[in-house]
Amino acid sequence: MPKMKTHSGAKKRFKVTGSGKIKRNAAYKRHLMRKKTKSQKRRLNQDTFVHDADLSIARRLLCI
Repeated sequence: MPKMKTHSGAKKRFKVTGSGKIKRNAAYKRHLMRKKTKSQKRRLNQDTFVHDADLSIARRLLCI
């Protein structure tokens, strides 16, 4: 049986922390930025964690 390959798009977007959580960048940061407040843009700069509902999908894509 061949080995599982990591999803190329997923490995560019996600990082696994030491505790096993999966970090991701915030969405809504690409365009239409003049409408958004400064505090909203500052908050979007921070990394967040993948939600529990999507964790199994992200793990499968990363072959964890």
